[in-house]
Amino acid sequence: MAYHGGRAFSVLVVRPLPSTASLTALLHEVFGYTEFRGQQQAVIEHVCADADALVLMPTGGGKSLCYQVPAIARHRDARGMTVVVSPLIALMHDQVGALEEAGVHAAFLNSTLTSEQALHVEREMMSGRLVLLYAAPERVTTPRFLAQLGALYERGGLSLFAIDEAHCVSQWGHDFREDYLALNVLHERFASVPRIALTATADELTRADIIARLQLQGARVFISSFDRPNIRYHIVEKDNARLQLLRFINNEHEGDAGIVYCQSRRRVDETAVWLNGQGMTALPYHAGLDAAMRRWHQDRFLREEGVVMVATIAFGMGIDKPDVRFVAHLDLPKNIESYYQETGRAGRDGAPANAWMTYGLADVVNQRRMIDDSPAGEAFKRAQRGKLDALLALAEAYDCRRVRLLAYFGQDSRPCGNCDNCLDPPATWDATEAARKALSCMYRFHQQGGMRFGAGHLIDVLRGQATDKVAQHHHEQLSTYGIGADLIESQWRAVLRQLIALSYLRTEGEYNTLEPTPSAREVLRGEVRLQLRVVSKAPKRDRGAAAASHQDSRRREKTPPVPLDAKGLARFTALKSWRAEVAHAHNVPAYVVFHDATLAEMARTGPASLAALAGVSGVGAKKLQAYGQEILRVLAAA
Repeated sequence: MAYHGGRAFSVLVVRPLPSTASLTALLHEVFGYTEFRGQQQAVIEHVCADADALVLMPTGGGKSLCYQVPAIARHRDARGMTVVVSPLIALMHDQVGALEEAGVHAAFLNSTLTSEQALHVEREMMSGRLVLLYAAPERVTTPRFLAQLGALYERGGLSLFAIDEAHCVSQWGHDFREDYLALNVLHERFASVPRIALTATADELTRADIIARLQLQGARVFISSFDRPNIRYHIVEKDNARLQLLRFINNEHEGDAGIVYCQSRRRVDETAVWLNGQGMTALPYHAGLDAAMRRWHQDRFLREEGVVMVATIAFGMGIDKPDVRFVAHLDLPKNIESYYQETGRAGRDGAPANAWMTYGLADVVNQRRMIDDSPAGEAFKRAQRGKLDALLALAEAYDCRRVRLLAYFGQDSRPCGNCDNCLDPPATWDATEAARKALSCMYRFHQQGGMRFGAGHLIDVLRGQATDKVAQHHHEQLSTYGIGADLIESQWRAVLRQLIALSYLRTEGEYNTLEPTPSAREVLRGEVRLQLRVVSKAPKRDRGAAAASHQDSRRREKTPPVPLDAKGLARFTALKSWRAEVAHAHNVPAYVVFHDATLAEMARTGPASLAALAGVSGVGAKKLQAYGQEILRVLAAA
């Protein structure tokens, strides 16, 4: 804005766009990487050209660089500060710490700051010295903050808006947050400031909602591959969920950091206590804990090794810990978006990781009941039922899990060879006659007394069990009594679970009684064939096999990201000890200083000079200056 004769008028300043070479040089200088990954470069160049973007990139795919690199480049070009809208205090702290470690002036405004600290950040913001400012949506849309942004905007000090976790704006998404709805004010008040919205999970319906609600109709949509080939998907029938979880952790991930998701707070607390009793370091996390306790548990998870976080969905979004080796679900998530987002918190460093889930008939019933009992409109319920059906199809599939998962997001793929169904193809059986027997029995219930019953009683009648309830209702007199004695209870539960998943059955009322849907008549008439998975039992291991597995697990836990000889392993261990001291002194998680992959590369190559150390991926100019001589000392002494 310039003034002439007391009147204000705009001055158009034409600046050359940063070249690809200059952006790559910036990437190496600040972050220590020599090249961009996937669509990062295209996104960054698009945003640097003052254009809006919607970016869908999987967790661990490098979304943050898509706005951090433009923010730095534009600030150096005197275009002002970037505002990052994030709902996550933990992510703000981690990213600001990592940026400051890399020599980029960044700050956050959230409820953890004192009034004096907040005023200091605001002064830095108004001074033009800040490159990036992280703030929650509810703060960004306050009159005070908007007025400050307006003052910056008037003098050309507002460079870019980055809206992270953009799926939160959509009612169709898995983590809708009402505060996000007000973010359209950014476009209305600061129309010339480009915006980049980013998310890891959004199906076609959610993407359309994001575009509409954030007024991004003119934005270019960048969709990266949703595939995370380093994650192995494994889904098992629920038997004894805790023992199944224990067997999984002991056999595959002893000593590893992981996340265990449960549906209820009570189940979180009980599971955490139980895992601690099994010799693990397990911490609970849910909204029922006070804020100080949640922060303490989260900090321990981020900063210590081998911690298992047992949590509801209140934990995880935006957690940037790279070495989470497994994510386990003891209960069925709401939909594939939730499942993908939560499993994507494993293996962010690119090393092998596991996504493990156990689920059963009760999970299906509970999820359907929550949808049916919600106060939402019928259109929303119908959409949520469709999303749940897609997740159930994934869980019941006997073909490649990854093919089905990626197809949900509109991506074609081939069998991966790295999921449970590819590695150990399940046997299947024709369950058509079994389904017809179950449906016939339910119709007999209704004909006899107009009553509905739950899965347990139905199975008892089919198997010919002489229970008190069977005698009470005279169900031993039904023609269907005992006609399913050839199947065991777990097989019948699998049949009923699949009938519910395929919408041939539905649950009713607080007692979850079963009722056939109109389409069930197609099954009864033999017009539909049902091919189901054979119920599998987890292999029982003897103590010797379990001990050998545990030894293998410990070896895996100690194995660095790249193969190292004995000298390299000694260097790697020494570097990790040095990193832990630095992280403690700077009050940041260890991976903020350097990722394991960077330390492993140092250990492998053993650089003896600053110039050689600068060639290691992940070593930027600021970190080279700050830590270079110390790293060379540690390497020489190891």
